[in-house]
Amino acid sequence: MSDDWVQEFVSYLVSERQLSPHTVRNYRFELERVGELLPENFIWAEVSDEQLQAVLNKLHRKGLGPRSIALTLSALKQFCHYLLQEGYIKKDPCLNLSAPKQQKPLPKNMDLDSVTHLLSIEGDDALALRDKAIMELFYSSGLRLAELAALDTRDIASGEHQVKVMGKGSKERIVPIGRMALSAIDDWLKVRSLLPCEDDALFVTAKGKRLAHRSIQARLNKWGQLQGLNARVHPHKLRHSFATHMLESSADLRAVQELLGHANLSTTQVYTSLDFQHLAKVYDGAHPRAKKRGGNG
Repeated sequence: MSDDWVQEFVSYLVSERQLSPHTVRNYRFELERVGELLPENFIWAEVSDEQLQAVLNKLHRKGLGPRSIALTLSALKQFCHYLLQEGYIKKDPCLNLSAPKQQKPLPKNMDLDSVTHLLSIEGDDALALRDKAIMELFYSSGLRLAELAALDTRDIASGEHQVKVMGKGSKERIVPIGRMALSAIDDWLKVRSLLPCEDDALFVTAKGKRLAHRSIQARLNKWGQLQGLNARVHPHKLRHSFATHMLESSADLRAVQELLGHANLSTTQVYTSLDFQHLAKVYDGAHPRAKKRGGNG
């Protein structure tokens, strides 16, 4: 019966809808492909929306692209509409189907040589010192743009080599800071103390106002150009590079997840954090710009 319905639908597309042979062929192929992934001896009249959604998800996992899945979804919806119209089924199982979400590709991280070159800024110009501290902190601690922009001077605990961060959902976390980032921040703070700062913002403009998100993005992009890097530099690229290099060195996915502030497993689950000493140990042993010379981390 199921095969008869598909053939009836194909005839309907040709005679009534007068679709092109190419489109009709595609629709037939898509329905046959779905049929092969449904349970053995299935009947179209009894197929559920859960089963059809599972098929779409399976095609997505197999690497089928967005356009191909969109065609599969279109064929299914047209077919189910036809079955409903002809009275073969009483409920449309395609009504709530949706294409699986396509994962956004992660930004390409910078290799260690590129990061080192980017951060090799010299001189005592106030803005250069500030920008170096910003970039060192991004790469040192894997902060988000909003997190770094919101930092106040009191959030930096130099003696403990850590920074207090207010992450997404107003969740606070403590993140280690590497030696080189701390040194860059100290150099910047000496200059900052001479500026007419309006509040306790860690990173400010020459006029003492908290540095805006767009300004931070623009400055990073500018330094990428000045340092002759081929790819555009932006905050998330440094954050992604931090995560990649940490994972390559430590292979401790759970610790890196915690450092990035990605520890939420669900909206109902209590936020759990690793012991800070464990994080600091993983960090000091793995981060290329955190390792102390001739001493303990």
